Amino acid sequence: MVKPITIEEFFYYRQKIPVVDVRSPGEFEKAHIPGSYNIPLFTDKERERVGITYKWHGKDSATDLGYKIVSPKLLQLSKQGEKIAGKDKKLIIHCWRGGMRSENMAWLFSRSGIECYVLQGGYKAYRGYGRRLMQKPVQLIVLGGMTGCGKTDILNELEKLDEQVLNLEHLAFHKGSVFGYIGQPEQYETEHFENLIFEKLMSFDEHRPVWVEDESRQIGRNALPDELYAIMRMSYVLKIIIPKILRIKRLVREYAEHDKEKIVEGIRKIRKRLGNKDAQEAVAAVERGDYETAVDIVLAYYDKSYEYGLGKRDPSKIFGVSFSDDHPAENAKILQSFANKHFTDTPSKMVI
Repeated sequence: MVKPITIEEFFYYRQKIPVVDVRSPGEFEKAHIPGSYNIPLFTDKERERVGITYKWHGKDSATDLGYKIVSPKLLQLSKQGEKIAGKDKKLIIHCWRGGMRSENMAWLFSRSGIECYVLQGGYKAYRGYGRRLMQKPVQLIVLGGMTGCGKTDILNELEKLDEQVLNLEHLAFHKGSVFGYIGQPEQYETEHFENLIFEKLMSFDEHRPVWVEDESRQIGRNALPDELYAIMRMSYVLKIIIPKILRIKRLVREYAEHDKEKIVEGIRKIRKRLGNKDAQEAVAAVERGDYETAVDIVLAYYDKSYEYGLGKRDPSKIFGVSFSDDHPAENAKILQSFANKHFTDTPSKMVI
């Protein structure tokens, strides 16, 4: 059986049925529907050959070439599909636009007794759905504060308290600063980063607020979707205020165990902003193992930069919450209580 399904039906069916992306490995690696499997009909080079043939010789010649390339692979492709389909023998299949690649693969799998659901519009339809989702209003509580105040750990604790949390740095594999890549996996392309955001937003209850860390437009090489960034800039901010010495100690714990050369490289990248003298002193401090001094120097730049960015927000939407200790679990409870006390049904209405 081969059944075409809409993008709305896709989100229902995929809860129980595996999703197979039949695009080339390069297309899949760039970005894909999270949780999907890749069974490419063509390799990247084969896809390129078919595309060139289509351009210069037309659809029929390209189709003939495609069949010639795929024919020797039919058994192998069929076995891959059977393995993923499992005992339920069902698959959702898509390509870029829901065209010949997904249709042909669905035909092949159906010959093995697999029920195939083909996504109309393919991956392009998924992306369009995600972009439309981003245009809907979302209730945000932005968690702000200077570098080292423990925002990410607090978000993790808020999630344990059953709050809805969009942890952008976790999705981006980057902590936001010039040092943010240290100790992190390699980042995805921005398109896939956006897909991860779409998926997270789709899992939330739209009637409840979403906690998110205050971020710049760029997290490493990943850019935030314009729609989300615009909402973040207009939302209320709970600014964490914590003694600088505690922030320094936290940052030392997070970074001192990593390669000194990467930390020195990061300092040199912001040398002009720190000033030559301070940059040299920070580098020297790292090289002699005095991380507290190095962090203290670098924070002068990041604190100034954060305050500058905060200054561009509506001051009536910024609320400072002071902590004397760096205890993320306890601080998360205090922030949750603050939000419950001061927010009504939506964060756009404050009770002061």
